[in-house]
This record gives sequence, structure tokens and C-alpha cells, in this order.
Amino acid sequence: MSKVGSPLRAALGQYRIALGTTLLLSAVLNVLLLGGSLYMMLVYDSVLPSRSVPTLVGLLCLVTIVYGFQALFDAMRTRILHAVAAGLDRELSPRIGQAIVDARMQGAKLPGDGLALFRDFDQVRLFVGGQGPGALMDLPWIAFFLAVLTMLHPWLGLAALVGVVVLVGLTLLTDRRTKHFTERTNEVAALRDGMSDIALRHAELLRALGMRGRIRSRLEALNGAYRDAQAELAATAAWLGGSSKVARMFLQSLILAIGAWLVIDDKASGGVIFASSVLSGRALAPVDAVIANWRGFTAAKAGWRQIDALLLRFPPVPAVATTLPPPRRELQVEDLVVAPPGTHRLTVNSVSFRLFAGDSLGVIGPSAAGKTTLGRALLGLWPPLRGSVRLDKAALDQWSPDALGQHLGYLPQSVELLEGTVAENIARFEPDADPDAVIAAAVAAGVHDLVVQLPHGYETRLGSNGAELSAGQRQRIGLARALYKDPFLVLLDEPNSNLDADGEVALNAAVAGIRARGGIVILIAHRPSALVQATHVLMLRNGRAEAFGPKDDVLARFVRTAAPRAVQSANDPDAEDSVVRPTQGLEIR
Repeated sequence: MSKVGSPLRAALGQYRIALGTTLLLSAVLNVLLLGGSLYMMLVYDSVLPSRSVPTLVGLLCLVTIVYGFQALFDAMRTRILHAVAAGLDRELSPRIGQAIVDARMQGAKLPGDGLALFRDFDQVRLFVGGQGPGALMDLPWIAFFLAVLTMLHPWLGLAALVGVVVLVGLTLLTDRRTKHFTERTNEVAALRDGMSDIALRHAELLRALGMRGRIRSRLEALNGAYRDAQAELAATAAWLGGSSKVARMFLQSLILAIGAWLVIDDKASGGVIFASSVLSGRALAPVDAVIANWRGFTAAKAGWRQIDALLLRFPPVPAVATTLPPPRRELQVEDLVVAPPGTHRLTVNSVSFRLFAGDSLGVIGPSAAGKTTLGRALLGLWPPLRGSVRLDKAALDQWSPDALGQHLGYLPQSVELLEGTVAENIARFEPDADPDAVIAAAVAAGVHDLVVQLPHGYETRLGSNGAELSAGQRQRIGLARALYKDPFLVLLDEPNSNLDADGEVALNAAVAGIRARGGIVILIAHRPSALVQATHVLMLRNGRAEAFGPKDDVLARFVRTAAPRAVQSANDPDAEDSVVRPTQGLEIR
């Protein structure tokens, strides 16, 4: 199903002993399946002519024991396959989830809403834990039953062989005919899921702009295409599956007729008729079972390829063996060059600066200057193409992502809260979070009074993205989350975009508190009021640092150049006014 060295194949290889056991159980099961045929042949050829009741009772006891072991071994094989599927799920589900997150962060294109990859893995897991592997393991034993039929008479073996060839041909035809429909169904399903996600996430926008009907029409069209593709797949599989069943029943009848002809011609005993019928059924049954499970097999194969490609492209981050102490002294950026993941367009180019504990940096600049890119690189979200970001001389990749996150605070432009209580959101969903630390973060963000006025205070449950709260309330709770447990480096991206006057006072107090305890604050500013507590300013333009230094010096420099450029703009109305005027607001987008 996949090439050597694939992550899924490696994960499955850990269960070699379990899979070997299922192969052994399959071998024993197929040998035991001879019991029914031998029983029928002995009853007809030995018990009936001799009229021996003890012989009949003895044979019945023996075949009962055989059937009992069949049931036991079949249950064991099923339970082992279920255990293997569960083990794969435990091992790979976290890796797949992390790979999806990494792919989204790096701008990689994912099928549908990205969660389609989890559904692909479900197909693999369900196949491994279902009847499909057992059917595949039984396939080689067709030769065994053909050999036994040939021992009864060559004509019986030849007829069964023809039947197997016919059914194998139907199996290959099934694969060829359903492959296209399976791929088309998966493709349309991914598009439909992605459109559904858009319709749900942007419901208010779609209604406000009168777009609901148009998006609904697109969604209905995709749903119709999915329904048609699924119907074509089901119809094709049903036709081929029905054909295989009819062919199998006809071949069994044909073998029964051949057995009767051999008895009439005195070339076989009467018991051979029944034994050959049962044996031919057993010889053809694995092929029929494979056809019945073919849709699951093709879906699992397609899912295997998708998951394999994802895990190969986004392998797990190697574990960091040495745990570094928390950073406490400085942030150093050296010749930093960054491009959005998946592109070669440099949005930060050769930026260098250094900050110490207690410093606060305001990052300003015109639209597309690279400010947000710089922020993502400072947090380790986007890897640098060249240069480094260091905390206390250690590059960010010397921490594991989870360990690094404990030393970072982040308030993005668009604050997203998760489903849970206010306390859980502030505590970053830390298990058994200290209530005192949660309250301390809320107090530091100036949001404690707001929280206690909610219906259930800190235990107020928030829906998806905190829809019950205003934008300003979400931003202030997001600030408390950024300040939880006093991280050393705190990055605030447009932290006052939705704040009123009281909120801005609380923000400035929070920044002052970070500086007072020896932290470093990075402020990506849109309004100059956010720079009240800044000690330094970094001016970016076209991804390059145009100026860096103490706030008063940098801002004074641009104020001095504003007047001459304003005169030039007045004389030439078409000239681009690219000056950032602190007195008129700082543009970042």
C-alpha cells in the first residue's frame, strides 16, 4: 500500500508479532474449515451404508470440537486486529494532529478543511480493525482448497480454478472501475467540507453582505456533486459485487453437477458431491469477501497515501534532551531573514536588534513592512531562512515548542478564545491550573473586575471563539492569557485595536508591569497610544529596519522629516506619502 520507509508502514511494523499471530490463526482456521467437508463425506460414505449410530455420534462430537476452535480462533484474530487498529490510533492520531497544525502554520495546502485527513486515517483504522485484513490473509489459501479438490478429482479442481480466475478478474475490474469514483468522491467531500466550514465561521459576514444565498448555492452544488459521485461509486460496487455473488453460486452449482456426473460415471463416491460443493465454496469465499470489502480497501489505500504524504512532509519535531533554564536577560535578533512558509518572497530582510530585561519595543511601519512576519519569527512560529532569534544567547529551536511557549506571551491581532471557561482560557487550558496564577494574570491585564461581573465569574463558559463577549472583552481576556505565569517575552500585535479608554489604561499598566518584573515587551503598534510604555522603536519598511533606537530619538527623526516630505507631496499630489507620522497614527497593515 505504500513505499518502504513510510511513517504508516513503520508504525504498522511495530505490530509484526501481532500480525504474524493473525497469519498463523488464519492458517489454522483454513485447515479447520476442512472439518465440515470431511464430516459430510464421512457421514454419506461411511455412516449411512453402515447404519452405525456410535460412528455418527463420534463424528458429530469431533466436528463440534472443530467448529468450537474455529469460533475461538476467529474471535482471537478479530480481537488482535482491533488491538492493532487501536494501537495505530493511539500512536498516529497525535502525530497527524500536530502535522496538520504544522502544515497550517507553514501555509501548506490541505484537502478540504484539513480535518479530512483525520477522516482519511479513520478509513485506514477501520479497515485494519475490520474484516478486510482477514479476507486478504485467506486469499493464499485458495490454492490449498484447489489442491484438495484436485485430489478428489482433477475435473473438480479445474472447475474451481476457472471460478477463481473469473472472480479474481471481477476483483481487478472492481478496483479499476471504483478507483476513479473513490478519488472523485473524496475530492468533492473535501471541497464540500471546506465550504461548510467557511459558511459556519463567517455566518455573520455572509448575512450582512447578502452572500448567504450565493454560498448556499455553491454548497448545494458541491453536495449534489458529492451525492452523484457517491451514487456512482455505490452503483458500480453493487453491480460488481452482485456479479461476483452470482458467479460464485453458479460455479458451486456447476461443481455440484460435475460431482454428480462423476458419481454417475462411478469415478467418485456420493460423499464427494457434498464435499466438493462445500470445498468449492470455501475456495471461492475469500475472493468474494475481498470484493465485499473492496470499497473499504480502496478508501483505506487512498487515505494511507494522504496520511503518508502528510507525515513525510511534516515529521515530528525531535525531542529536546536538555531543558534550558527560563530566559531572564535578553532578546537578540541577528541578521534575521524570513519569508512566509512555502514562498521565496522575503518579508523580513537582515533585521538585527537587541533588547534587555525591562525593555519594551514598538514596531512601526507602513503597510506590508513585515511587522507581523517579524512577530511570528520572534515567537518561533515561522522559521528564519537566515539569521537567528535568541533568548539568553540560546536559539529558539533549543527549546521544544511546548517548553518555549511557557516563556512566551502572545496577543494576536484577531483574538480567538476556545470553548471552555474563562479561567481555562486564561490558564491556557493547563491541567490543575493554580487559581491564584489565573487571577494574578487577570489583575495584571486589568480584566479581573470585568470577569467577576460575568454570570459565573471565572467559571463562565465561553462558546466558540467567545462569541458571547464583545471584541474588547475578548482582547482583554486574551491579554490576561498572554500574561499568565509571567512569561519573559510578550508580543502584543495591535493590542489596543478594540479597546476603549479604560482598556488602554489597563494595557499601558500591563506593559509597565511586564517591564517592572524584568520581562521584554514587543508592541506591534497601530495607534501611537500603544507606545506610551515603549522604550525603543523599530521602524520597518519593505522588510528592512529603517531605524532602531530609543523611542524619543526614532520618533523625533521621523517628525523632522515629515514636514519636508509633506511640502513635496503638496507640490506633487501624485507623490506617495510614505511617511509614518506619529501624530497622525501608525499604520501597520
